[in-house]
Amino acid sequence: MKETKMRLDQLRKAMKKNKIDMYLIPMSDFHSSEYVNDYFKEIEYLTGFTGTNATVVVTEKKSGLWTDGRYFIQAKRELKGSGTDLFEMGEEGVPTVEEFIRKNLKKGQNLAYDGRVFSLNQHKSYETIAKANSARVSISKNLLDSIWKDRPELPKTQLWELKKKYAGVTYQEKVTSLRGEMKKLGAKAHLLTSLYDIAWLLNLRADDIASVPVFMSYFYLKEKSATLYVAPEALNDKVSKYLSDNKVSVKSYEQIYKDLKKETVASILIDPDIVNIALIKSFPKKTVFIEHANPTEMGRSVKNKIEIKNTKEAHIKDGVAVTKFIYWLKTHMGKEEITEMSASDVLLNFRKEQKNFLDVSFDTIAAYGPNAAMMHYTATEDNNAVLKPKSFLLVDSGGHYLEGTTDITRTIVVGKLTKEEKHAFTTVVRSNMRLQEAHFPVGCIGANLDILARGPVWDEGLDYRCGTGHGVGHILNVHEGPQSFRWRVPDKGKVWELRPGMITTDEPGLYVEDGYGIRIENELLCVEDQKTEYGQFLKFEQLTFAPIDIDAINPEELTHLERKALNDYHAAVYEKISPYLTEEEAKWLKTVTREI
Repeated sequence: MKETKMRLDQLRKAMKKNKIDMYLIPMSDFHSSEYVNDYFKEIEYLTGFTGTNATVVVTEKKSGLWTDGRYFIQAKRELKGSGTDLFEMGEEGVPTVEEFIRKNLKKGQNLAYDGRVFSLNQHKSYETIAKANSARVSISKNLLDSIWKDRPELPKTQLWELKKKYAGVTYQEKVTSLRGEMKKLGAKAHLLTSLYDIAWLLNLRADDIASVPVFMSYFYLKEKSATLYVAPEALNDKVSKYLSDNKVSVKSYEQIYKDLKKETVASILIDPDIVNIALIKSFPKKTVFIEHANPTEMGRSVKNKIEIKNTKEAHIKDGVAVTKFIYWLKTHMGKEEITEMSASDVLLNFRKEQKNFLDVSFDTIAAYGPNAAMMHYTATEDNNAVLKPKSFLLVDSGGHYLEGTTDITRTIVVGKLTKEEKHAFTTVVRSNMRLQEAHFPVGCIGANLDILARGPVWDEGLDYRCGTGHGVGHILNVHEGPQSFRWRVPDKGKVWELRPGMITTDEPGLYVEDGYGIRIENELLCVEDQKTEYGQFLKFEQLTFAPIDIDAINPEELTHLERKALNDYHAAVYEKISPYLTEEEAKWLKTVTREI
């Protein structure tokens, strides 16, 4: 904490030297990525907060950090004594970042941030506030550069090609479609800066962000040319030839800012929620921007037939690994000391046994008892809890395979439960099953269905401070848009309907500070259902197969339909997973997936 206070003092001195009154730092990179590599972990360096979503605002006398409900408990602990106060986003009486700036930015003052880490739309919002307050905005300096002396370098991991038998569609097919979308929108060029979209479009992957197989890059597409801006060291001969064969020119990562200054194309397609303002400012002043969501976003989200076939295979492999892990945990409890970290290591080893396993899709959350109340808890050597014969172990984990990406959570009974814990677990099971069984007409968005999962929780006067589900990338970011399940729709201009081929998680939960955390998560594939006089209906197909712990369920609390859904699900788990287990494991699985 002494270090964070010292760094905060150094930042304020740099602010004073540069005549800056208010400085903003987001948890972001130059590409608006959700997860970032070590180079961009400025908030962790400055405050000690290790979560993945935050914004920090620093003034002469105040430092505040805004984060969402997944991190409230964690942030309270990590920020204690740091000199930075927590602002709990979405809570009653807590101002938003914009409201805080509007109230505290005075006439004539200077609001500043690094323009490379804020999107065009974010910049517009802050400019509007500054103008209303007769203040100004500066975007040219990153003040942390002068303070963070041992800052990590930008990564330059090796690129590799995702073959068509895994990607389903070639780069040429994708880029032809993209150029068609550009033409419809009247764009002569398209600046693509989302790392997920670039990797998806090019059918290339790397390891520049932990557990997110992407590479630091920009992509500039015109009617008859394509340029990839990437570190030359990241290209081997094989990938260089692949790019050359596909007529993609290669330039260094930083070169894009210089090239854009000389651009003569009049109409440029950009996603204003992703492209950073520093890039926009690099274009000549007469440039016309067509502001529209990246057409590649829907291409990524709606999986093709080969991706769907492959991802089903990936989920069977992952289900086998998770099922073997649960069996191991159940049979080893009380016979040896098991910690959060050792349990996580065992699960990783089961995944590594599966063919074509690449990496975990995010850092495994293995949280025992009260630790599970922190939605994105990470065990370390300092807080590595030992499992005791009571309560739950919550394990949220996933894997990247050549066939696809998985994300699964199971809350596992490791000993005696209280009545409250058992009731809470049953409530979460009810919520999960209700969303799983949804039938809905074309045109519905995630917000229309969120109540199905959240209903049993709301009936108790409770809630969980996060969305119910997110899209899942295909060997990309495990969290993906544009679809999601959540009742709040913060950006009403960017609401996407659910479409066949979309994969979205179903992960309701309950979290009690200093008590326990419960989450059950499966992935759902949106598919066509019946067509009636009221139009085409859609439904979900289960992708995730691993047992849900029936030892924690009060069967009498389930409705007939909820019980049938759970029993049908468990029958499918046994059918799909048991062939890959030992005789002893399969016998156990038969018992734990029995009808209730």
